[in-house]
Amino acid sequence: MRESEISYIAGLFDGEGSIYYAKRPEKKKKHKGKGHRVALTQRINMEVTMTDPLVINWLRETLKVGTVTKKPRKGLRKDGTKYLMQYRWRCVFRDAYFVCCLIYPYSITKLEKVKQILDHYQQVEDNKKVVDLESYRLTKSFNTNLYGA
Repeated sequence: MRESEISYIAGLFDGEGSIYYAKRPEKKKKHKGKGHRVALTQRINMEVTMTDPLVINWLRETLKVGTVTKKPRKGLRKDGTKYLMQYRWRCVFRDAYFVCCLIYPYSITKLEKVKQILDHYQQVEDNKKVVDLESYRLTKSFNTNLYGA
């Protein structure tokens, strides 16, 4: 990816995007029995919503992460015309971390949220809480072949 593309993406996020990072307790259903339990949950996502599908699709193709969805608007404007269709590109968790790593040097208005996501994943990696998916698959494959299961 070219530097000009990365800086343009950072500008898109600063102007049209949103970055959400929260760590808070939430009620969750119990797996067994009735009632709820309280668990500390994390929400990490990034999105850009626009009426121009070309820009949103370019963002998805360039970053190679996230999803694109249509976000229809109901009702009419004050002048009686229909709202334009909105298109949303969205990514979560590790994909958001990847995007934050790219746009960090160019971010201005969203810089604090970008730093929060980068700091969160740095702590996770320092604590060795992340398993490399390829290593896990290799280990699983090795164990299956070894024990014949």
